[in-house]
Amino acid sequence: MNYTNRYIHGYNDRELQRLKDQAVTLEELLHAGTFYPAGSRVLEAGCGVGSQTLALAKRSPDARITSVDISGDSIAEARTRLEKAGGGNVEFLQADIRNLPFQTESFDHVFVCFVLEHLPEPAKALGRLKTWLKPGGTITVIEGDHGSTFFHPENKSSIEAIDCLVELQRRACGNALIGRELYPLLCGAGFTSVEVSPRFVYADSSRPEMVDGFTKKTFAAMIGGIREAAIASGLMSADLFDEGVRGLYRAAEEDGVFCYTFFKAVAFK
Repeated sequence: MNYTNRYIHGYNDRELQRLKDQAVTLEELLHAGTFYPAGSRVLEAGCGVGSQTLALAKRSPDARITSVDISGDSIAEARTRLEKAGGGNVEFLQADIRNLPFQTESFDHVFVCFVLEHLPEPAKALGRLKTWLKPGGTITVIEGDHGSTFFHPENKSSIEAIDCLVELQRRACGNALIGRELYPLLCGAGFTSVEVSPRFVYADSSRPEMVDGFTKKTFAAMIGGIREAAIASGLMSADLFDEGVRGLYRAAEEDGVFCYTFFKAVAFK
């Protein structure tokens, strides 16, 4: 099953910029604690346009990273971005992460970020990824959970707009609430010593870089990006959806507060 058409945010320039802003803003929060030793083989499953690849390559410069994605256009963009950044320890490959052209047990580590939420059968995908991992190797999985969002001032239309994204992703056979499920998913796929740590985003006016990078450029921009799909689906009227997006940007003002939780899991084969 091809899942390129299941990425409900689209592949336009606006989404590309949003992914760049998100990666820069969240690098320390999400990648803290992730380091791969010299010579180890690392599989990045579902690299997209390389937003997380840059951090992986920078933090583990002596590891050998293979980054794969099903989208040829995304691979091309990722390769260009890494070349500009001067990273030389990554090999890119266009392939479906559930049917990779590698021998079993080829990698010491697997890294998966913001991928499972878009897959119709994440448990099966984890099971397949496990076959390419060496005994004793690790898998790191990072996912968000839109149900963890709360903010001040609260706005009913904003909550409904977020719910629109959750529903649209469900209709595309994905799960925007998957962060809370990482522990049972990994255990069910046969991984051991599963440890999940919440990575909490908190943004108020005392943290202007987080307000700008996450509240505005990552989350509010993400919800705004599904406007046409939400309206066309009949989930919300244009007026209410626009009010909801304004409510999210309102949380970025001087007296506003925005909170969100990512979940990072590490487990062993």
